[in-house]
Amino acid sequence: VQLQAFGGGLVQPGGSLRLSCAASGRSFSASTMGWYRQAPGKQRELAADITSGGTAKYADSVKGRFTISRDNAKNMVYLQMNSLKFEDTAVYYCNVKRRGLISYDYWGQGTQVTVSS
Repeated sequence: VQLQAFGGGLVQPGGSLRLSCAASGRSFSASTMGWYRQAPGKQRELAADITSGGTAKYADSVKGRFTISRDNAKNMVYLQMNSLKFEDTAVYYCNVKRRGLISYDYWGQGTQVTVSS
């Protein structure tokens, strides 16, 4: 199983970025897919996730600015980030997990997002 995240970069405040994560090795249509982030000196936190049924959950700090989506046919998860702020600067990690009889928790390598003027 491999998760490859890409799309990070340097952006000015107010700008936009779209992160993508390609998952391979098995089907993840029954999993929850998400994006976590870790800023320097801080703990990793959930930015957004989306269930297999399409229910999305967002951190309060990104609500209204970030949109998570998934494409089960392609085993992809996306994070559209708009109106970026300085405090969105972090390494963003892709995650897929499933709980229950079949359980797993996989992480991607992370992609850096830097918001700076």
